[in-house]
Amino acid sequence: MDAALSRVGIEAFEQPGWLLLAPLALAVLAASARARPAAIPWPGLPEARIAGARRRDAVRGLSFTLRALCLVCLAAVLAGPVGVHRAPPEPGFGLDLVLAIDASGSMRALDTRVDDRWRTRLDLAREVVARFAEQRAEEGDRVALVVFGETAFTQCPLTSDGDLLASALGRVEAGVAGEATALGDALILAVKRALGGRPSGDGGAAGSGRVVVLLTDGRNNAGAVSVEGATSLAAGEGIRVHTVAIGSAGEEVPMAARPGAAARGLVFERHDVDARALEQIAATTGGRFFAARRSGDLEGVYAEIDALERVPRRRPPRLRHAPRPEPLVALAGGLLLVEIGVGRVARRRLP
Repeated sequence: MDAALSRVGIEAFEQPGWLLLAPLALAVLAASARARPAAIPWPGLPEARIAGARRRDAVRGLSFTLRALCLVCLAAVLAGPVGVHRAPPEPGFGLDLVLAIDASGSMRALDTRVDDRWRTRLDLAREVVARFAEQRAEEGDRVALVVFGETAFTQCPLTSDGDLLASALGRVEAGVAGEATALGDALILAVKRALGGRPSGDGGAAGSGRVVVLLTDGRNNAGAVSVEGATSLAAGEGIRVHTVAIGSAGEEVPMAARPGAAARGLVFERHDVDARALEQIAATTGGRFFAARRSGDLEGVYAEIDALERVPRRRPPRLRHAPRPEPLVALAGGLLLVEIGVGRVARRRLP
C-alpha cells in the first residue's frame, strides 16, 4: 500500500485520525457480504422462490465492495494526503563550489567504451560532473559552472538548483569555447565566480567555504592570463583548487569527428596533459591533484573530492508538504462510476 501511494506522490497524511473511517467502511462491506437478498415468494407455492433468485448475488456483492472502497478513498482524502519534498538547507551554510570543465577540441577523444559504444571524454565528464553538482546542490552547497577552451565563460553562476546545473552541463559541447586550452583564463574566471558568492571578509565562512575543481585533458596553450598568476590569486584569496587530469602523456587516442566535418576514417591524435602544472596549482592552493587515465575513472575521482570537501551543516534539510488529494479523489470517483454502471446495467432485470 505504501509503495502504491508513493508512486502517485502521497508519502504522508496530515490528519491520520480520519483513516479510522476506513475500518467502518470495511465493516459495512463484511455485513453486506453476509446479507442474503430478499426472495419474492410465488403465491401458489409458499415455499418456493422465484426463478433466478440466488442465495448470493455476486453482482450485488461487487456493488457493495466498490462502495466500500470508495468510502475508504474518501476517508483517506479527509486525512489530508501530502507529498513530502526534501528541500536542501538554506543556501549560504555549505560550500561555494566552482566546477571548471575543459571543452576544448581534445575532449572529443574516444578513450572509454560503454555498452559496446565509444564515448568521448566530454560525454562522460558531463555525466559525472552533473551527478556531483546535483548531489552537492541537494545538500545545500552552491555550485557554479565555468567552461573553457581557447576562452573561458560562465555556463552557470552559483546556484542551489540541481536541475539548472544539469541542464547547463547538458548544453556543453566540445569546441564550444574554441579548440585550444586556456588554463589560466579558466582558473582566474573560476576564482572570480567563487569570490562573487560571498562578500569579502565574511569571517569563518570565507576561504574554508570556497573550492574550485578544475578538470582538463590538455596543457595551457592559449589565453591572456598565465597559470602562475591565476594560481597566485586563488592562493591569496584562500580558495582551494583541486585539479583533475584526464589522459596521459605519449598516447594517441581515436578522435570523434567535429560537427559538420566531412566524413573520414578514424583519426588518432596525441594530446598530452600537463600533469606537472596541475600538481603545482593544487599544491599552491592547498588542494589535491587527481589523475584519471580514462574518462571512466572520473567517478572515483569525484567521489574522493566529495568526501574531502565536507563542512558541518548548520541547519537540517527542510521538509515541504504539498497537498496531494487528487489521486484519491480520482480513484473514488472512478470506483463510484463503476458501481453505478454495475447497479444500473449488470443488475438490471426484466419485469
